[in-house]
Amino acid sequence: MSDETTAGGAREAAVTRETAETDIEVTLALDGDGESTVDTGVGFFDHMLTALAKHGLFDLTVQCDGDLHIDDHHTVEDVAIAIGQAFDAALGEKRGIVRYADRRVPLDEAVADVVVDVSGRPYFDFDGAFSQASVGEFTSDMAAHFARSLAMNAGLTLHAGVTGENAHHEVEALFKALARALDDATRVDERRAGDTPSTKGEL
Repeated sequence: MSDETTAGGAREAAVTRETAETDIEVTLALDGDGESTVDTGVGFFDHMLTALAKHGLFDLTVQCDGDLHIDDHHTVEDVAIAIGQAFDAALGEKRGIVRYADRRVPLDEAVADVVVDVSGRPYFDFDGAFSQASVGEFTSDMAAHFARSLAMNAGLTLHAGVTGENAHHEVEALFKALARALDDATRVDERRAGDTPSTKGEL
């Protein structure tokens, strides 16, 4: 396995990740316009990553060649790892960020909620279940696993939950809530004047 992460000067990062299961290239700009180019080989997952970028106002590119002849697990997990690493690198010392955020997003009958602390202390908790086993070629439970893998690699304390009756709506609401919470938490608060939002002096 080989990982390479490059941080840019404007809250941007690029990550390459190569294993026997996946070959991934990711670029991320936190202060973007919501533009994305995504190709993972899993159509619904591409749709969710596009939504993550659009609703988080992140510029995101993802290219993944994964072992989809087995299933979608390695592709979704490893893309989440790479995006998490990109978030961590793009945030750098996390100076001036808002740090905390709480978002609740509905999609028809489904509702998802995400609470995040860009703490540098990875933790994940999920409450809920998905109403159908899959959406297209995307295994529904992988939505929670995506959020977990992202949190572990971005250094987030992340609590998420979902309710509903339709897995498409439940998964999409979760990704949109994650996008909005990450956008809120990673924004620069001008009142902090570049100070780290912690009494410890660092995150």
